[in-house]
Amino acid sequence: MGLTYVRQLPSPEEIIAEAPVSPAVREAKAARDAKIKEIFTGGNDQFLLIVGPCSADNEDAVRDYMGRLAGLQEKVKDKILIVPRIYTNKPRTTGEGYKGMMHQPDPNDSANIVEGLKAIRRLHLRVAEDTGMTAADEMLYPENYAYLSDILSYIAVGARSVENQQHRLTVSGVEVPVGMKNPTSGDITVMLNAIKAAQIGHNFIFRGHEVETTGNPLAHAIMRGYVDQYGRNFPNYHYEDIVYLIEKYLERDLSFPSIIIDTNHANSNKKYLEQPRIAYEIVRNRHYDPTLKKHIKGLMMESYIEGGCQGVGEGVYGKSITDPCLSWEDTERTVCTIADKL
Repeated sequence: MGLTYVRQLPSPEEIIAEAPVSPAVREAKAARDAKIKEIFTGGNDQFLLIVGPCSADNEDAVRDYMGRLAGLQEKVKDKILIVPRIYTNKPRTTGEGYKGMMHQPDPNDSANIVEGLKAIRRLHLRVAEDTGMTAADEMLYPENYAYLSDILSYIAVGARSVENQQHRLTVSGVEVPVGMKNPTSGDITVMLNAIKAAQIGHNFIFRGHEVETTGNPLAHAIMRGYVDQYGRNFPNYHYEDIVYLIEKYLERDLSFPSIIIDTNHANSNKKYLEQPRIAYEIVRNRHYDPTLKKHIKGLMMESYIEGGCQGVGEGVYGKSITDPCLSWEDTERTVCTIADKL
C-alpha cells in the first residue's frame, strides 16, 4: 500500500531535444494547423475527418496504416482534410487492460514510463516525417501534453476526463483545436461548461510551475453518445440531438460554436460496422439544414488495417487490441463516399 516515487521523469525539453521536429515537419505542421483552424473559424469549407485506430499500439502497423491514409487524403483533398488519429494513451473504465504506449511501448512487454514517453514522441514524429500529416492524440494525462506540444495538430479530451479541472485549465493554454467529449452520462451541460472553461484564461499550477493562460477559442464539442443508468448505449448524433445542442451552444455565446461527431462508441452502440451509415446520415443532415452545415465541422472514426479487434497478445498485424475498428477497405470506401456526398 502507499505511493512510491520510482524516478524523476525527464523534462519535456529533454525529451524534445532527443527527438526534435525537423524543419520540413515544422513547416508542414504550420500549414496544416492553419487549415484546421480555419475549418473551425469558418474560413475553410473542407470537412474534417479524424480517423485512425482506437489505440496506436504498434509503430510498424500504425505507420503502415498512416501511409495508406496519406494516399487517401490525396484522393479527397478537395473536400476533406484528414487528421490521423494516433491515440497513444487509453482510458480504462476499470483501470485494467492496455493503457497505451506510455505504459507499454509494446503491448506484449512491460517497460518503464520514460521509454514509453520516448516511444510516443518517436511515433508521432515518424508518421509526420513519412506522410507530412501531423496528428491528433487524446489528452489523458494533461501534463504529458508538454512532450508533444510541438507536433500535435488536434487534441481530444475524453468522456471520462471532460469534467476534470486540470484538463479544462490545460486546454485553455493549448494553441490547436481541442474537442471536449460529452461525458458518458450524456449531459451536454457538462460538456458546454468544459468548453466555456477552456475558452477563458486561467492561473493555475502546471508541472510544478505557476502558469497563466489566455484561453483557447477553438475548444469545441464532440458528441459520442451516452450510457444510461442501466448501462445501455444511446446515440446523440441524430438531427434532433444536434439541433438542441446548437440551441444551447448559442445561448452561451461561446466562440466558434463547432461540433465533431464520433461515429463509434455509444453512437454506434459499439457496433463498429455502423460507422459508415452514421457518417452518411450526418452528411445528409448537413445538406438538409444549413445550420447543421455551419456548425458540424467533421467526424471521428475508428479504423485500422484489419477490421474488428483482438485480445492483447494475439499478434494480428494492424488489428485493434482495444475497441473494434473498420477495416482499411471499409475505411477507404467510406471516406470516398463521404467526399462524393459532401
